[in-house]
Amino acid sequence: MTRVRGWLGRLKKSVAGLGERGARLHAQREAEAAGAWEDTAEPEPSDGPGTGARDPAAAVPWGVRVAAEAGWRFLVLAATVWVLMRVIGAVRLVALAFVVALLVTALLQPTVARLHRSGLSRGAATALTATCGFVLLGLVGWFVVWQVLDNLDNLSDRVQEGIGELKQWLIDSPLHVTEQQINDIADSLSDSIGTSTSEITSTGLQGVTVLVEVITGLLLAMFATLFLLYDGKRIWQWTLRLVPAAARPGVAGAGPRAWRTLTAYVRGTMIVAMIDAVFIGVGIYFLGVPLAVPIGVVIFLSSFVPLVGAVVSGALAVVVALVTEGVFTALMALMVVLVVQQIEGHVLQPFILGRAVRVHPLAVVLAVATGGTIAGIGGAVVAVPLVAVTNTVVTHLRAHSTRAVTRAVPTGPPSGAPPEDQQAGTEDAQDPPATQQNPAAEG
Repeated sequence: MTRVRGWLGRLKKSVAGLGERGARLHAQREAEAAGAWEDTAEPEPSDGPGTGARDPAAAVPWGVRVAAEAGWRFLVLAATVWVLMRVIGAVRLVALAFVVALLVTALLQPTVARLHRSGLSRGAATALTATCGFVLLGLVGWFVVWQVLDNLDNLSDRVQEGIGELKQWLIDSPLHVTEQQINDIADSLSDSIGTSTSEITSTGLQGVTVLVEVITGLLLAMFATLFLLYDGKRIWQWTLRLVPAAARPGVAGAGPRAWRTLTAYVRGTMIVAMIDAVFIGVGIYFLGVPLAVPIGVVIFLSSFVPLVGAVVSGALAVVVALVTEGVFTALMALMVVLVVQQIEGHVLQPFILGRAVRVHPLAVVLAVATGGTIAGIGGAVVAVPLVAVTNTVVTHLRAHSTRAVTRAVPTGPPSGAPPEDQQAGTEDAQDPPATQQNPAAEG
C-alpha cells in the first residue's frame, strides 16, 4: 500500500512536470510568433524623439518630392515676376524713358570720356556731347518733316497715277479681275471709312494722348541722359550699396560687363541701321521712288527693332514704289531690300556686333513679341538689349558662384599627415588670397 501511494505520487509529479514543460514551450512559441510579426509589420507613428519611427515624407516617391520642391520655387519666381511686371506697367512711361536714357548714354558715354581725358571738365564734356547729340537729332527730324511736306503734293499726284496703273495692271493680268469688281472694292472701302467716322475720331484723340506721352517720355529721357552721363559712376556705386553684402562682389563684377555688352549692342546696331538706311535709300532714290530720304530715316529707326523692323521698313519701301512707280520698280525695290538685308544678316551683324551680344534668333523673336505686347513699340526696341544684358549678367554670376564654391572647399593635406601639417593646411585653406577678399575692386 505504501508502494502504491509512492508510485502514484511520482506519477503526479511527472504529469505536473510535463504540463509545466508544455506550457513553457507554448509560451516560447507564442513569443517567437509575436516577434516575427513585429519585424514584418509597419511601426506605428510616434511623435517622440528617439523612437526610431519612419518619416511620413519618406513614403513619397523621390521624383514627386523633387517636382514639389521645384514647383513651389517656380511659383515664387513667377509671382515675383508678375508683381514686377505690374509695377513696371503702372510706371511704363518712366521705365521706358529710363531705358531709352540708358541706350543713349551707352552711345554717348565714350565721347564724354574721350573729351574728359583731353582736358575738359566732366560737366563741360557732358554738356558739349549732349548738346551736339540733341541738335543732331533735331536737325534729322526737321529734315524728314521738310522732305515729307515738300513732296506731299507731288506724292498725292503720283499715288493717284499709281493707283490707276495698278488698276489697269489687275485688269490685264491673268487674275481675270474686272473693273466692276475693283470699283465695288473701292466703294466698300469708302463706305467702311464713312461708317467708322466716330472710331476714327476717337483714334485721333488717342493719338493726341500718345503724342503727349511721347513728348513727356522724351523730356524724361533727356534729363536722365544728362545725369547718367555726368554722374553715372556715383549712381552705380549708390546702387551697389542697395545690394546685400553677400551678393555685392558678384554684382560689382557683372555691372561693367553688362555695360560693355549694352554699349557694344547700341553702337553696333546704330552702324548696321545706318548702313541699311543709306544703301536702301540710295537704291530706291536711283529707281525714282519719291520720299527716298524719309523712307531711309524710317528704315534707320526701324532697324533698332531686330527682324520685325527690317521687314516692316522694307515692305514700306516696296509699297511706295508699287503705288508710285509701278510693278517693275516695286520688284526692283524688293530686290534691293532683300540684298541689303541678306548682307546685314550674314555679314554686318556677325562682324560688327560680334559674340559679345549674340542672341539666338528664337530668343530675339520671343523678346520682341513680349516687349511689343507689354509696352508697344518702345518695349520691342528695348527687349533685345535687355535680353543680351541679362544673358551677360547671368553668365557672370553663375561663373562667380562656381568660383566661390570652389574656393570654399578646404584643400588641406591628407589624413595621414602630422597634426601640425593638418592645422597649417586648414589655416591656409581658410585664409583666401588678397585678390579674393575684394572682388569688387576687379569689377
